[in-house]
Amino acid sequence: ATGLKEPLSFHVTWIASFYNHSWKQNLVSGWLSDLQTHTWDSNSSTIVFLWPWSRGNFSNEEWKELETLFRIRTIRSFEGIRRYAHELQFEYPFEIQVTGGCELHSGKVSGSFLQLAYQGSDFVSFQNNSWLPYPVAGNMAKHFCKVLNQNQHENDITHNLLSDTCPRFILGLLDAGKAHLQRQVKPEAWLSHGPSPGPGHLQLVCHVSGFYPKPVWVMWMRGEQEQQGTQRGDILPSADGTWYLRATLEVAAGEAADLSCRVKHSSLEGQDIVLYWEGSLVPRG
Repeated sequence: ATGLKEPLSFHVTWIASFYNHSWKQNLVSGWLSDLQTHTWDSNSSTIVFLWPWSRGNFSNEEWKELETLFRIRTIRSFEGIRRYAHELQFEYPFEIQVTGGCELHSGKVSGSFLQLAYQGSDFVSFQNNSWLPYPVAGNMAKHFCKVLNQNQHENDITHNLLSDTCPRFILGLLDAGKAHLQRQVKPEAWLSHGPSPGPGHLQLVCHVSGFYPKPVWVMWMRGEQEQQGTQRGDILPSADGTWYLRATLEVAAGEAADLSCRVKHSSLEGQDIVLYWEGSLVPRG
């Protein structure tokens, strides 16, 4: 199994910020589930491959075609949105977010998706071969779909990208990235003081970093007893594709002595990391 949770997806996100009639910004990225694999260089209008395996099994010709398609579509989308902004009652500054891709379930393609949000709210989505408004988005969205659905040729290309190109690509990408995605990297752990939560109290921090895949179990313990006050932060990505997490616990100063932080992770093969607080960590002051 890869280090990514089922269902696996490959998706492209496009975030377009329109500050005023002439000033806009454009961010495009490609993701294999929550791992970024591609980015778009707006200056040179080229796809940037973030990993040696990000090309999957597509040929250079296919990548050139996709690049051209993206370049043309980005320009057209910008033009179209700018032209219709007034009619659609889009008020500057505004942001459009588009997410599109496909999903795999147990190694088989299980579907595709393409959604467009306006100002962070669901606006329209692409189903089968045409654009549909989200009911909550009202008449603006209906009008937007009417405009988009005038061009059936574009819709056919979109449908083909979602139902054919994307599934072929994700299978090749998983194959090319297999060694990287199935690797096991052991976490490192260390303890520190957090900011004091109040007089006579301590915040104990257990840092766990550099692990892969993402699932990890971290808990403050007293003997074999899990401390329910343990607060887990978000699991954050590191630049090398591994993960970082911190778990904190607030206790009265006199009760810290026999606490430990325990870490379980698939790479440790059952040999949990256990770090004892002991009085050795004198508060910095």
